[in-house]
Amino acid sequence: MTDKFVRVGRKNRLKVVDKVGFGVFLDGKQFDEILLPKRFVPQECEIGDELDVFVYLDSDDHLIATTEKPLASVGQFACLKVKEVNQIGAFLDWNLSKDLLCPFREQKTRMREGGSYVVYLYQDDESRRIVASSRLHKFIDTSTGPYKQSEPVSLLVHDKTDLGFMAIINNKHQGLLFRQEVDDSVKVGDKLQGFIKRIRPDGKIDLCLKKPGFDRNAMDTLSQKIMDMLAAEGGFLPFNDKSDPAEIKRIFGASKRAFKMALGGLYKQRLIQIEASGIRSNQ
Repeated sequence: MTDKFVRVGRKNRLKVVDKVGFGVFLDGKQFDEILLPKRFVPQECEIGDELDVFVYLDSDDHLIATTEKPLASVGQFACLKVKEVNQIGAFLDWNLSKDLLCPFREQKTRMREGGSYVVYLYQDDESRRIVASSRLHKFIDTSTGPYKQSEPVSLLVHDKTDLGFMAIINNKHQGLLFRQEVDDSVKVGDKLQGFIKRIRPDGKIDLCLKKPGFDRNAMDTLSQKIMDMLAAEGGFLPFNDKSDPAEIKRIFGASKRAFKMALGGLYKQRLIQIEASGIRSNQ
């Protein structure tokens, strides 16, 4: 089933209405016919065929179609690399023949050639051109959203803060990944699968990369690691539930919360003693 209208800056399924030497013309619906250049026309293409194409504006601001697949469409957030910077702004690689412009006025920080930036794609009301903006706050939905605790979500990391990383949730809302929830490999621009950890009273959303709740298998693995390290270190480790979270992450590869839960489990099993200076094995 095809849409009643052509959506500029998005994928469309359009019917071939005419063939010429330099390509085919597609039914532009509310617009005039739209050219699909010859280099993109499939072999054996005939009038009446329906083709999946991306519609955008060429260098002369005329609508044109392509079978190339862009890295992002209008209405989406994406991390794109700057190919060139000139007096107009930065031109981003979005996997189409014509690069995507991010005007200087739409740059949160001045973009540099070779750098990658998270941007939002939209169609400018005046020029009708598809452009990008790194001023993401204008496009992120600030409402809490219809999320529930532990719900799986798609994430796009867009900023680093003192607390961790800000991420766009399901291409719409925003949440925080606390530093102790991620490892050192996470960076701005990463696409991740995550979970809603909690929705705070002020409506802000906390995120995590592992499903919230007690993971018996993971906890057993961490508990065994602690016991193995105690055995290797003569029965004592200078870590307890008061230790620095960053140091726990570095040594045990776990969050402080998981570490404390593992210690609690081992203590209840009378496998360890928890002392002011660390933990001691009872074995």
